[in-house]
Amino acid sequence: MLNKVPEVTIFFWIIKIMATTVGETAADLLNEKLNLGLTNTTFVMSVLLLITMFYQFKSGKYVPGIYWLAVTLISVVGTLASDNLTDHFGVPLEITTTIFTILLLATFAAWYSSEKTLSIHSIYTTKREAFYWLAILFTFALGTAAGDLIAERLNMGYLTSALIFAALIAVVAIAYYRFNVNAVLAFWIAYVMTRPFGASIGDFLSQPRKAGGLGLGTVGTSALFLVTILSLVIYLTKTKIDAPSSVEE
Repeated sequence: MLNKVPEVTIFFWIIKIMATTVGETAADLLNEKLNLGLTNTTFVMSVLLLITMFYQFKSGKYVPGIYWLAVTLISVVGTLASDNLTDHFGVPLEITTTIFTILLLATFAAWYSSEKTLSIHSIYTTKREAFYWLAILFTFALGTAAGDLIAERLNMGYLTSALIFAALIAVVAIAYYRFNVNAVLAFWIAYVMTRPFGASIGDFLSQPRKAGGLGLGTVGTSALFLVTILSLVIYLTKTKIDAPSSVEE
């Protein structure tokens, strides 16, 4: 099959960050505003993710609509995985952050040991795609735990947390473009960092002013970002400007 991951353009990062924000606000919306609770919300979103993944794996090429729906849903499920450990089982954020870090590193180790590459431009076998999506899941869970740790446990606040992760992303970008840091390493570090960055933005926009947010609410924030994501996905589907152009071993 053809490579099933889009080219890393500015649109890739914009949609990824917005999907991350939706993951945070949609999880809160379903869990709290609609009173589904963590368990029911996790079940519903996991089922939707599995259905989407079925079509993602079934497809023999990159399809923007399916791919970005999978990213958005896995963002929600990754958020819920972290929230369940913290809220349901009382696991401290320091420990959940450590757990998901270990799981992510273990996934990368197994992936590299099996395939000798972690490049997203080589996702053209089912095994590599499985490693890729497992890594994506753990990046979202890790980002959620790390973001909550800094914003809430360390009392940094949502805006300060967003600025911290934005600065870290900028450092990665400078290291890549100025000092030629390995592209695969830079990509995955940036991918992890955009999760807590987007989540902090989502919380800053949606949370009430007394909690340090702008008070836009989870409904308004989720709707705004979902409409933007949909518009960009339609644009990419029509123009195909992010279609994979090459295959690497």
